[in-house]
Amino acid sequence: MSIKSKVIAAGATLALVGGVGMAGAMSASAATPSCGFSCIEVFNHNFGTHAHPNFILDTYRQGEKVGQPQILFRVSNSDPAEDYTISFQGLVSDFFAAGLVSAAVNLHYGAGAVGFPDDFAYEIQYAPFGVDSGLCTGVAATAVAGEKVSLQPCGVSSKTVWIVDSSDSTFSGYVPLINGSDTNFSHPYVLTYPGNGYPTDVPRPQLFVTNLTGFSNGTLNNPSGVNDNQLWGFDQGVLPYG
Repeated sequence: MSIKSKVIAAGATLALVGGVGMAGAMSASAATPSCGFSCIEVFNHNFGTHAHPNFILDTYRQGEKVGQPQILFRVSNSDPAEDYTISFQGLVSDFFAAGLVSAAVNLHYGAGAVGFPDDFAYEIQYAPFGVDSGLCTGVAATAVAGEKVSLQPCGVSSKTVWIVDSSDSTFSGYVPLINGSDTNFSHPYVLTYPGNGYPTDVPRPQLFVTNLTGFSNGTLNNPSGVNDNQLWGFDQGVLPYG
């Protein structure tokens, strides 16, 4: 494990839900039995809820290589392509101290953000059958609108870091995820599912990052007004079906 990894190495338990209203929501999940409780499932609020995530983060065709597309696919407890663990976790300021995010990112989302919390940040590692691959969900180049999301080496750069956007979270446990290489702090680049896509489409729609969007007036359960295809939830463990 590198020095950077030691600074922000994650435990087996998830602090992923800290401070954004998702605690206690990890009930119905996927992951293979080999991956077990340490695995997490990332799902999009456009297609599911914590009780019924329906479609979750998936590595296309189980390809364990750099550049493999990240998609959503139907939940299953027998599909290793849906096995992910938290590689690193901490606050944005921890990632900054480890040299994995920029001073500008720390200023806006970390300890330097005046009047705002030091947000949580994570790396989401592909771990088929519970075996860590060293590859994480991220972008190949610094985030820009339309940049596709794929497997990239963990613990190397900000491109595989995802920041929980607590200021735009909902009251019902869903949050935007800002890519750690973000350079647009008024309209940050966040994890997004294609607005005109569906997980069973062929070819499979690939996740991407683009500017945070939404309607100006929020709702009771979504005061931020962020579009559902940019809101993400997290479950943990193994489904009893699939």
